[in-house]
Amino acid sequence: MTQSSQAAKGSLLRERLDIQARRLTDLWNLYKGSWIGMLGLFIVIGFIIIAIAAPTIAPYDPRALVGRPFQPPIGEHLLGTDQVGRDIYSQLIWGSRVSLMVGLLASAFGVAIGTAIGLVSGYFRGPPDSILMRITDLFITLPGLPLMLILAALLGRSMWNIVFVIAVTGWTGTAKMVRSQTLSIKERPYVEAARSVGARDRHIIMRHILPNVFPLVFANTIVGIVDAILAESGLSFLGLSDPSKPSWGQLLRYANEAGALATGRWWFIIPPGICIMVVAIGFAFSSYSLDQILNPRLRKRRW
Repeated sequence: MTQSSQAAKGSLLRERLDIQARRLTDLWNLYKGSWIGMLGLFIVIGFIIIAIAAPTIAPYDPRALVGRPFQPPIGEHLLGTDQVGRDIYSQLIWGSRVSLMVGLLASAFGVAIGTAIGLVSGYFRGPPDSILMRITDLFITLPGLPLMLILAALLGRSMWNIVFVIAVTGWTGTAKMVRSQTLSIKERPYVEAARSVGARDRHIIMRHILPNVFPLVFANTIVGIVDAILAESGLSFLGLSDPSKPSWGQLLRYANEAGALATGRWWFIIPPGICIMVVAIGFAFSSYSLDQILNPRLRKRRW
């Protein structure tokens, strides 16, 4: 490769990076105009900081017996203790790690599966489209919760198994959305022009179709995080999560087994429920604002 061609290639790369930087700047400027989006982002970042700093800010080991059973929130135990004397505040902080990690990973894997299936199905049509869409329809018709329960029970109680179960049952909506967008984008003039000059299918999919569906995929990922966190909490509440890793759903399970609601021990029930609700609201607000920005028909709406 000559020096001039290397310089031209470097210049093209810098130009592309500048374009992407401008797009991100424009996106951030639009996002800042939404108070709902900023509130959601503040909530999400707050929980992420808590999860990262859990070893530092948690006063006790979440599994250690550090007090009397059912000690109310007083003195050194800010949220009291559970039925065996473990500090609930420490379990709540450490539980944010599991809940957020499962939500992020399960949503990312589920969206990746759905995006791949939607791109292949919408671009190639014919037998691949028929086979992949019948598989998608099969997963849609199967009841989600019973399927997750069966898979989680068969695979065993592990955080990674929970991630797999949620991902493998949550990709269908993304696949349908990406397929419909791919069907529209692949008929546009610039895709036809790329095909006419001999561009390969892989090049067209990766360079022309995927970048155009990515904004919607990204917004769908945020929605999927909410669903994944709620699903993880439900599975943990039913006793299908890893017992060695505390989570908010697991705290609610312990509270239910100990009869905390019937005996009025609110400190055992309300904090994990509030955490699940607030983090879900944070991601939902962020997703709402991104949808307002990325959807051209809603972009001019004021919120």
